[in-house]
Amino acid sequence: MAVITGPEGTAVPATPSRSLFSRIGASVTGFFPSIWKHRADYLYILPAFLVMMAVIAYPIYFTIRLSFYDHGRTLSFDNLTWVGLDNYRLLLTGAYSSEFWNITHNTLVWTVFSTAGAFLLGLGAALVVQREFIGRGIVRGVLLVPWVISAVAAAYVWRWLYHSDYGLISGVLTELGFIDRNIIFLDSVKWVMPSLIVANIWKEFPFAMIMLLAGLQTVPEGLNRAAMVDGASTWHRFWHVTMPHLKGVTLITVLLLTVQNLNSFTTVFIMTGGGPANASQLWVTDIYRIAFNRTNFDVASAYSVILFGVMAVLGYFYVRALTRGDSTRSAA
Repeated sequence: MAVITGPEGTAVPATPSRSLFSRIGASVTGFFPSIWKHRADYLYILPAFLVMMAVIAYPIYFTIRLSFYDHGRTLSFDNLTWVGLDNYRLLLTGAYSSEFWNITHNTLVWTVFSTAGAFLLGLGAALVVQREFIGRGIVRGVLLVPWVISAVAAAYVWRWLYHSDYGLISGVLTELGFIDRNIIFLDSVKWVMPSLIVANIWKEFPFAMIMLLAGLQTVPEGLNRAAMVDGASTWHRFWHVTMPHLKGVTLITVLLLTVQNLNSFTTVFIMTGGGPANASQLWVTDIYRIAFNRTNFDVASAYSVILFGVMAVLGYFYVRALTRGDSTRSAA
């Protein structure tokens, strides 16, 4: 056992830090007694739990199982051949690897920029509508319009706005003299991803605005006034007073936006279908393409399991963010 030297020169045994596995084991050990203690409470959610098992747990199990088999490129799942990790190898290092890593890059670009853009625009909107001004209620309602509009309707509207022949954006810019010919947005490998990200940010920023607006209500006004009296500038008050109180809601908002963008299907599928030349193809749309266009359900299942693993990691951090401080409050 390692020792450390105390203040009087005596040897004191060093307390070994708890390993990750020991902490996980302790959490699992305390999980089941907690369920048994509150077993009567869990009876209320038992019907919902059984429904979730039927419509969620079984499809997850079947998808994971299918990812280890070859179903023969048919629509029948009666004759499955065990292939182990071959489907994963096809994706990561085999015939699908080139497409997979290019689409992974697209997915990362889409997720990072959509999440950052929606968060920053939502934060700016929340700071604006938090202030008292005439017509604030109307402005709040208008800013919520993108969120309440159907994703399908929004995708078709943006598809029309971006149209290379009669799109409103190119038409207005041409009339104002900024451009001399229409811009090709969705049919250009260079511009398709930025165009889709802009549309996605417009659709998602109201969600970030609502979340951050709720967080702004928890910032003590007294702290802002005290900082103002001390001569702090607007930026210093925002960075040192407002943002620390938004730390929790910021983490939750970013995680939810990230999960939503990783699962984003409707906008890309309707506006481009993943084209041109897979320039806007994402994990979710590619899974659909492999499964239903190529009837390659086994590789698509392996693809889905990889996505599910990423989602599980994000879900873990989301639950940690939600339950942070629960043990302290329970002890109090």
